[in-house]
Amino acid sequence: MNSIKIIMPVTVKAKLTEKLRARLIDEAVKVAEQMELEIKQINLDMQRELERSPQHERQIRGFFGNELAPRHDRLEEARRRKETFEKLALGAEIVQGTSEREVELKVGDNLRDAMNVEILVEDDKIIAIRS
Repeated sequence: MNSIKIIMPVTVKAKLTEKLRARLIDEAVKVAEQMELEIKQINLDMQRELERSPQHERQIRGFFGNELAPRHDRLEEARRRKETFEKLALGAEIVQGTSEREVELKVGDNLRDAMNVEILVEDDKIIAIRS
């Protein structure tokens, strides 16, 4: 056997433009707003349960604390992302995710070259394919 076809990951990066920055900031703001609403609702539910069953305060606070923690984490992450995107210079390359591609490898090929492939997009248009 002299060759083999395999699936390899491809990194997809986006060049930061004003349009992309606005979209990313908007997404972060929406996540933060959603988390704030959920946190308020959980706190209301917790208060309601505490009034209903004050003798189980510890269990109630523990249960609702477990519900609040991941939302607080997502809220802080959304705020950090918003702040990062506001400070990031135009033209910076941001990893958007990964995709896959089929590659035929032959004896003697450089495996590292086949693995290190990325696609660069600007405003949803591919502007470069790098290896």
